[in-house]
Amino acid sequence: MTQGMDRIWLKKYPAGVPADIDPTQYASLPDLLEESFRTYADRKAFICMDKAITFRELDEMSLALGAYLQSKGLAKGARVAIMLPNILQNPVASAAVLRAGYTVVNVNPLYTPRELEHQLKDSGAEAIIIVENFATTLQQVIGKTQIKHVILATMGDLLGFKGMIVNFVVRRVKKMVPAFSLPQAVPFNTALLQGRGMTLKKPMLTGDDVAFLQYTGGTTGVSKGATLLHRNIIANVLQNDAWLQPALEGKPKDEQIMIVCALPLYHIFALTACFLLAMRAGGCNLLIPNPRDIPAFIKELKKYQVGSFPAVNTLYNALMQHPEFKDIDFSKLVAANGGGMAVQKAVAENWMKLTGAPIIEGYGLSETSPVLTCNPGNSREYTGSIGIPLPSTYISIRDDDGKEVPLGQPGEICAKGPQVMAGYWNRPEETAQVTTADGFFRTGDIGVMAPDGFVRIVDRKKDMIIVSGFNVYPNEVEDVIASHPGVLECAVIGVPDAKSTEAVKAFIVKKDPNLTADDVIKFAGTQLTNYKVPKHIEFRTELPKTNVGKILRRALRDEKKEAQQAA
Repeated sequence: MTQGMDRIWLKKYPAGVPADIDPTQYASLPDLLEESFRTYADRKAFICMDKAITFRELDEMSLALGAYLQSKGLAKGARVAIMLPNILQNPVASAAVLRAGYTVVNVNPLYTPRELEHQLKDSGAEAIIIVENFATTLQQVIGKTQIKHVILATMGDLLGFKGMIVNFVVRRVKKMVPAFSLPQAVPFNTALLQGRGMTLKKPMLTGDDVAFLQYTGGTTGVSKGATLLHRNIIANVLQNDAWLQPALEGKPKDEQIMIVCALPLYHIFALTACFLLAMRAGGCNLLIPNPRDIPAFIKELKKYQVGSFPAVNTLYNALMQHPEFKDIDFSKLVAANGGGMAVQKAVAENWMKLTGAPIIEGYGLSETSPVLTCNPGNSREYTGSIGIPLPSTYISIRDDDGKEVPLGQPGEICAKGPQVMAGYWNRPEETAQVTTADGFFRTGDIGVMAPDGFVRIVDRKKDMIIVSGFNVYPNEVEDVIASHPGVLECAVIGVPDAKSTEAVKAFIVKKDPNLTADDVIKFAGTQLTNYKVPKHIEFRTELPKTNVGKILRRALRDEKKEAQQAA
């Protein structure tokens, strides 16, 4: 029996979930947003540091900022980078860029100058909206990019009087804003004010226009932009919305759902599952600017009754370790969606015990907007699987020749559906490498499909390492370490880690006998964002290689596995 075209998993769909969705329901993302702005005008859309903005305010501010961007003469389809944490300016900026007819380039605010320069150059971004805390990073590379316009936000911009206090604490007390000089920068609130006196010219957008460039590591170690069209994102929002319905059964129809947005909005999971899904459903996002500050995060959660909590395994685990977690009211929680990395059984069971709501695990990638599969919304227990394909999604488990393998056999998870990207930005060869002859996207993950359509991940075809839900590509880390003058050669693998599922480990052959592990870690930290920096360093006299001299990471991984089994 074939897996794919018969869609054997449809029998497992909860009642009321359609087999297919219609991504042409909206011509573009602004159409979807504007419908919600009208329908839910007086509802709160986002809350951050106790300050709320309504759907109407988000509508007005994004129109003003969009008009301001247009006044700078950017052509339709121009790329605008957004380098902001989870603060109110983030959804305003995203909505503005989309409504003005431009493409959002999401940037991790913690990027080093090297990482930022690559992404700005590769995307050809002409404008950037950035918070002052990271302006020094931009200053170091802006001259080598095509950036002509800089909109500079502060943490307190949209917080009213409280914003002045917040800015004082951020700048003076916590000293979180390193000195910088960007003379051309326009303050965020100035851009808003000027834009309010202008009119946004509504661009002609179709589902085939590019909405987001979502950067993802490459097999080559170079970060590539997954080209996500308006119709790709619309499809995934509608797929997620349909999937969520069984979890909402029995809830009053007009009750607003509060979504915890602790995952960074520059990450595709939060972008779709928090921001855009809440927009479509009339929900409210509780923005958490720094989820690593667990005591402050718990304090926020105590103030609200949250209904949806998308997160990664490590975050669920960290929260539950805090003594005050038990004081949070989870009586309204209908869904905790685990993604980005595998959810561990012990974490899922503990969460269910403490909150009464299951963690429903799903699976996806930046290239797929992101969700491909998920456990049914009415699941009550941990399954250890990544669930079944969403509506309109086909999953096929294939061998290296692209042929479908029998059910129960491992192979590469390949996907087809309206949420799959148009390709990698300006990289046709790389796009061809991940596309099968019949148009399926190769995920690079090895999975097994059961006779009922449920899929389990068993391994990764690529050497990718997952640290707390973030992808780390060994090539990139190796390139950085190898550029240290004291290093002869190196190899990087992922090793199990209690806190973050995996940690980065580097094996190094020294050129300089005085080189220490500390030297390597410090050096890597200047070139790589924190989660990519190796936690473990092991010095060797030589590294395992193939007969043509290629370093064998797999041999190092197998060695580690055997050592663990022996222990």
